Amino acid sequence: MRRAMGSGATKRRGWTILGGLLAVGLLVALSGNAARAELRAGALVVDITPRQLPVFVNGGMFSRTVDKIHTRVHARALALADGETTVVIVVADSCILPRDLLDAIKTEASKRTGIPPERMLISATHTHTAPSCFACLGTDADPTYVPFFKERVVSAIEGVVKKLQPAKVGFGSIDAAEFTALRRWIRRPDRIAVDPFGNPTVRANMHSARNWDDVTGPSGPEDPELSMIAVQSLDGKPIAVLANFSMHYFGDRDISADYFGRFCDRLKQRVAPGTDFVAILSHGCSGDIWRRDYTKRAPDWDPYPKLEEYTEALVDRAYRAYREIDYQQDADLCMAQKELKMRYRVPDRQRLEWAQRIVEAMGDRPPKTRQEVYAREQVILDQWKETEVVLQALRIGEMAIATTSTETYALTGLKIKSHSPLAQTMVIELANGGDGYIPPPEQHLLGGYNTWAARSAGLEVTAEPRIAEAAIELLEQVCGRPRRLLQPGRGPAAEVIAKSKPIAWWRLEEMAGPRAVDATSRGRDAIYEPGVVFFLEGPRSEAFHGKGRVNRAAMFAGGRLEARLPQLGDRYTISLWIWNGMPTDGRDVTGWVLSRGWNHGAARGAEHLGIGGTSGHQGRLIWTRGDTKKASAAGKRSIERWTWHHVAYVRDGENVRVYLDGEPEIETRMGKAEGARSATFFFGGRSDNHANWEGRLDEIAVFDRVLSAQEVRTLSGR
Repeated sequence: MRRAMGSGATKRRGWTILGGLLAVGLLVALSGNAARAELRAGALVVDITPRQLPVFVNGGMFSRTVDKIHTRVHARALALADGETTVVIVVADSCILPRDLLDAIKTEASKRTGIPPERMLISATHTHTAPSCFACLGTDADPTYVPFFKERVVSAIEGVVKKLQPAKVGFGSIDAAEFTALRRWIRRPDRIAVDPFGNPTVRANMHSARNWDDVTGPSGPEDPELSMIAVQSLDGKPIAVLANFSMHYFGDRDISADYFGRFCDRLKQRVAPGTDFVAILSHGCSGDIWRRDYTKRAPDWDPYPKLEEYTEALVDRAYRAYREIDYQQDADLCMAQKELKMRYRVPDRQRLEWAQRIVEAMGDRPPKTRQEVYAREQVILDQWKETEVVLQALRIGEMAIATTSTETYALTGLKIKSHSPLAQTMVIELANGGDGYIPPPEQHLLGGYNTWAARSAGLEVTAEPRIAEAAIELLEQVCGRPRRLLQPGRGPAAEVIAKSKPIAWWRLEEMAGPRAVDATSRGRDAIYEPGVVFFLEGPRSEAFHGKGRVNRAAMFAGGRLEARLPQLGDRYTISLWIWNGMPTDGRDVTGWVLSRGWNHGAARGAEHLGIGGTSGHQGRLIWTRGDTKKASAAGKRSIERWTWHHVAYVRDGENVRVYLDGEPEIETRMGKAEGARSATFFFGGRSDNHANWEGRLDEIAVFDRVLSAQEVRTLSGR
């Protein structure tokens, strides 16, 4: 758990007192003009439950209406002021909110309050059981509900400003990993699914891990942090909590605020029942996140099968963090906004003609099939061409908030948090607009629902890095200091590698490609090919990074890591950690881990290490040379799928030795090679791209000498 503000934090001041040189009267006058007024805060809840039923409800592929209310839906507002700046944050129980509607709300609220629109942050919780304010996929916005929603949110902004009172603020954070999980998994290369346009492009998709035999592993990391900004009156009475968590939604029926609304109600009961206290839960970066842990089998995957049980347990966790918060009265505000022009991924001529034929045949009726949905979306994107997305950053003393207007992957949220100048940072998605999914560029290659061009996922391929970078720049602006740089830790296992003096060491901690940074001082960076995703959990976190840090690894899905090491002859050692995601009965070779050879070929001098498949030695390490697919030598122990193992590859002239988890596994001879020896090494695949690795790799260290058996054992942690 991280505590919030230290008592030594002070707010910035624009003047300096030269002690003893100024008269008392002049000092009072100067301080009265320059010192900021105290922090003030107010909170308010407004009911936005529809008055007319039925209403359209979005969050699904096809149009649907609902005529029952299961739980009421609300807009929850928090206002903050420091004497110079007033900001308002609104979190509404809605699936997604369009920018034009939010701009209209801000404009009207600005007229009533005098607060500039760019000092207003409005976001959606992303409940999939709320009235539709946004036309997307098969569902239109509800024409009766939208004006009602607008007026209610405007009234929330107008009303919350009237509730401002002197306040103090603090930050709390706690790990809630068991309440969130990665829902987007990578499919096997021989089980690629078909997209709505009829093409076999789906290498990764939501919930594909329902069948473990279909997948190789998750496509990204999770963000387990449950964070909160809490405000109290000066005498300690709770005013509000703005919480933030990355979990897409739970799922409910009829009109409902889902777990978001229940969380707010239950946290209020814990903190300050029967008062005006307002609990708010904003949506963290959850584009590839849901609650089901696909690494576990039923019933172990779901310790909280009911919405009420899940919410109550999450509130328990939040309340633990809340009780540890330290508060600070001296917190100033700074907010900034930026608009980025973005292109849509419009259809090419062939796809547009295909879409127009389908839409013309539909007439005025809503789409009834997935193909019709995406055909209509192509026509709309072709008409729109481009847009602008709104980004904001807000600093509250030594705490920060960044926003995206998109359904943002957990990895992107981690990027923004990791590089924020302030460690106490939350990222609120689906704020100030509803611009759809923004997969990191490497995820577009893997396809799937989150990448199919539509209003739900239509922005350009480079949208994610552009938005993440703009958010970090805004945080630098409001914080007045540079970003933090993400540095790998040096736990005892990392120190062992460093003291062994590798000539290249790739820790594979990157959040994006194409460069894998060499952790030595030699600058021998390697290059990721397309078909690799980043920042998944690696082996032995504390051993490699120290207490409280997560070791990170790259996940290979057809791509390789290429390195040129021309100084290596025929006496060297490669140490690395491997995690196989491919079923060992899935193909002739389960996957090649490392290879030395000419790119796109496998000449006689090439050497390869992998795991055997149906052609022999299933699940065991295999070694071969040249272009043969069958093993020349093999190990004896089976390597369990989805587990980490240490492998050391030792080339000692004509002799080859391979160690598994510190113990000898293969010993063979290279034999005489013909032709020039390649200086290129590939990790996560073979030089000729046969049966490339489907799984994770980490901590690849290359030594220009033959390591002893004891040195290998030490590297393996034994």
